[in-house]
Amino acid sequence: MALTKLQSGITLADLHEAGSLAALGADIFEGGDVKFYVKPTHGTPTDPINAGYFGTTKGRYRLVYPFDEQATITWGEVKITDESTGETHFYKAGDSWFITAGTSTLWEVVSAGYTKHYYAVVPA
Repeated sequence: MALTKLQSGITLADLHEAGSLAALGADIFEGGDVKFYVKPTHGTPTDPINAGYFGTTKGRYRLVYPFDEQATITWGEVKITDESTGETHFYKAGDSWFITAGTSTLWEVVSAGYTKHYYAVVPA
């Protein structure tokens, strides 16, 4: 067993650039080639249960969630819209959410970028 302290204030500079968000299936509407950044804290993204830091550069894009996720913003500001309900929420550092697999979300990164720590459960 291990205890991992999650840190607030983690920025994109603390993560590893992993490529274009479009490679993860995002439809990008604004921001050009939005980049994403990662740093795992448990497992890998393909493991049934995994966790880590994730962030993107500024942009507006759609993501359909392939897993259930609980996440907390560590840096930056985002607006997330649940496209099935039209409901939009604004999140800043310290704010958290839960999204279920299959949810289509529209993201607007309000700040220069954002980071979150997430805990994901991939459906069997």
